[in-house]
Amino acid sequence: MRSKIVAGNWKMNKNHKETEALLAELSAKLPDTNAEVMVAPTFVNLASAVEHLESSAIEVIAQNMHFEESGAFTGEISADMLLDIGVDTVIIGHSERRAYFGENDEILRKKVVAGLAKGMRIMFCFGEELQDRKSGDHFKVVASQLKNALFGLPASEWTKIILAYEPVWAIGTGETASPEQAQEMHAFIRKTLTEAYNAKIADNVSILYGGSVKPGNAVEIFSKPDVDGGLIGGAALVADDFIAIIKAI
Repeated sequence: MRSKIVAGNWKMNKNHKETEALLAELSAKLPDTNAEVMVAPTFVNLASAVEHLESSAIEVIAQNMHFEESGAFTGEISADMLLDIGVDTVIIGHSERRAYFGENDEILRKKVVAGLAKGMRIMFCFGEELQDRKSGDHFKVVASQLKNALFGLPASEWTKIILAYEPVWAIGTGETASPEQAQEMHAFIRKTLTEAYNAKIADNVSILYGGSVKPGNAVEIFSKPDVDGGLIGGAALVADDFIAIIKAI
């Protein structure tokens, strides 16, 4: 049975004191839930976040990592460095990494393979842009992103994969993705996985929705049968909003 997951991606926000304050508020207000709750602070605050949440059910995850173990890669972080501070789940392929930092399918494939080789859990992000949706190529683009980065993996590795579908066209564009559109794509993703591997893998992988989930739309989005939770951006930076989204699952 696949997990329900609500993950907060803090992106480049919150200094050390702000991070501790938000974590303390989230810990104090965390409701009883069967969902996995995750937060991804900035790299400089990961170690202190792990320490702060040591007795909490909230998991600390990383926003990114490099595919090499070590070397002359200024500014980069390896899987071993994350594991050393108690972080064993990492977001790979976020739309902002693709758009602003030139991370293509080949780079992302290397990162996925490197993380899995170290026993890490991978939250793999993917999704179409506005022009893809308007041209009707959205299914083709999503299938290609999955195939190029993930479909060479052994079937056994899929127990460590979480998928996060990001309709880039619905984030900061003025366009709105409906819960029905989210369900349509999530069902397509599961069908694509069934065809590439088998129904068991497709039925057991958690697929999160990353298209501007807020307290006001979370219940309707999470009620869709193939939506297993959300990767939350801005709403994860406000404790009461994030808690409301957790309750919605």
